[in-house]
Amino acid sequence: MAENNSTRQNRPQMRRPMGPGGRHGPGHIVEKPKNFRSALARLIRYIALYKAQIIVVALFSVCSTVFSVAAPKLLGNATTEIYNGVMRQAGGSGGIDFGALLSLLKLLGLLYVVSAVFSFLQEFIMNGVNQRIGQRLRSDINAKLHRLPMSYFDRHLSGEVLSFITNDVDTVTQGVAQSVTQVMSSVATVIGVLYMMITISVPMTLAVLLILPVSGLLVAQVVKRTQPLFKRRQAALAELTGIVEESYGGHTVLKAFNHEQASIEDFAVANESLYQASRKGAFFGGFIPPITDFMSNLSYVVVAVLGGWAATTGAITVGNIQSFIQYSRRLSQPINQVARISNTIQSTIAAAERVFEVLDEPEEPVTGAIVPDRWTSPGEVRFDHVRFGYDPEKVIIHDMSALAGSGKKIAIVGPTGAGKTTLVMLLMRFYDIQGGTIFVDGTDVRDMDRWGLRDLFGMVLQDTWLFSGTIRENIRYGRPSASDEEVYEAARAARADRFIRALPQGYDTVLNEESTNISQGQKQLLTIARAILSDPRVLILDEATSSVDTRTEILIQNAMDELMVGRTSFIIAHRLSTIRNADLILVMRDGDIVEQGTHEDLLAKGGFYAELYNSQFEHIA
Repeated sequence: MAENNSTRQNRPQMRRPMGPGGRHGPGHIVEKPKNFRSALARLIRYIALYKAQIIVVALFSVCSTVFSVAAPKLLGNATTEIYNGVMRQAGGSGGIDFGALLSLLKLLGLLYVVSAVFSFLQEFIMNGVNQRIGQRLRSDINAKLHRLPMSYFDRHLSGEVLSFITNDVDTVTQGVAQSVTQVMSSVATVIGVLYMMITISVPMTLAVLLILPVSGLLVAQVVKRTQPLFKRRQAALAELTGIVEESYGGHTVLKAFNHEQASIEDFAVANESLYQASRKGAFFGGFIPPITDFMSNLSYVVVAVLGGWAATTGAITVGNIQSFIQYSRRLSQPINQVARISNTIQSTIAAAERVFEVLDEPEEPVTGAIVPDRWTSPGEVRFDHVRFGYDPEKVIIHDMSALAGSGKKIAIVGPTGAGKTTLVMLLMRFYDIQGGTIFVDGTDVRDMDRWGLRDLFGMVLQDTWLFSGTIRENIRYGRPSASDEEVYEAARAARADRFIRALPQGYDTVLNEESTNISQGQKQLLTIARAILSDPRVLILDEATSSVDTRTEILIQNAMDELMVGRTSFIIAHRLSTIRNADLILVMRDGDIVEQGTHEDLLAKGGFYAELYNSQFEHIA
């Protein structure tokens, strides 16, 4: 909703970068208290929604691991067979049993093939689960955004909100795809490898196990210090997205005021913030692979020394030494793999934290149970000692009372910043009042179903909104069930039919994303047609003809007069000559109604309204 009122200044505003050296600099993102464990637990609950598929994935992971873990043992047996055969041949007592060796190699190949098949099935099913999780998260965020109060969007850039449902969800789904199967495989591998190692040599197994906890502790310390950096990176990415969306969405105004350089500087600050957070996270995360590689190599040395000593005493065969070395590598491999994707895991949790912070935002208060009937509602509105401020500490409407009778035309006038648009926003319950009561048909709006209440209203704003689609679809947005003939009738009533039919595709003309392929005045005519089609009980016109020429304005005023017959209408106007026939004029100043009455009565009083009205003609030659 457009607001030229200075009351807008009292709303919470998003911080903006001030360029290099300004108030904000790299790393200025303000973080909420850490909730890493909570985000991880909730992400696991999302994954658990698909527990049947996860169980199948886990079974396939176990099967794949069992077959792959058994392979080194067979390979060790084959090595032992070759070694024994060579020794027999050297002693003249025989040679290599190629039949037994070939059988071992065939079985080994079969194990690898079966393991690969189970691994493929595991990844295939998990990818489907991963996409479902992303779909559910996007749906939950989208539904949540529709339940959030207007104040939330006052505090956040539209690009930042967009980042939640795109960048953050994509980061979560990509991280889940890489980490869940990896964790399952790692757990199964560790268990299977430990069992096989114990069957070969308990002393060497214990030696290896003494080294692994040291590696785990070192990795945990690095992860603990890098997690805040990855959360900061996600926040910086959201801010950068917001700046890009804001700059390119308003590129015409940006170029008109020669703000290209300022926009570049704003982008540079946010980009530097993202770079610093990403660089630091990658830098500290880069310590993990060397740590795990060093501990793995240390484990290898220990196994080689102990195995060589055991072989000289005849306590272990050459093949078993080879198998054990492979198993020791396999045992450290899961830790190394988890360490190497630790950056991805931390980015995933950081993104999940931001997603869940959105899902935890306070929603609009629960609506009442009374659902008004739009077809029988008389449309009477009464303001009773209303008090409101966007910031409760800064009240802008102090004590306002007024009655808008059923079917009456109510004009709201006053200087910029008087609170005219704010009054309408309270009526629609975009914001809830802090004191007093607003009644619609004698019922407190807080006792009414919020969506049922808004169904009573039709709005035409000075800030037009049209979506990418045909003109027919944009008009029908007011009442989706309307027939084509009703759409045409509404367009004729709004004086839009002529220009629509002059377009190459007429009503099937597709408006682009910014609706720049028609003029601003034409866009306003379409929004008026949309309001006419909705057939509301209460009509709100907020400078509805501000973007049309004088002749068209007169035509629209005549159409509006017809539309407002039998409907309660609120008209916000700066050109006071357009509301002289209003049944009641509310004159607002500094958030309060200072005068009310008809045009003639208020002029006769010679008060503030008369001053406003006469000021329109002071500079006319």
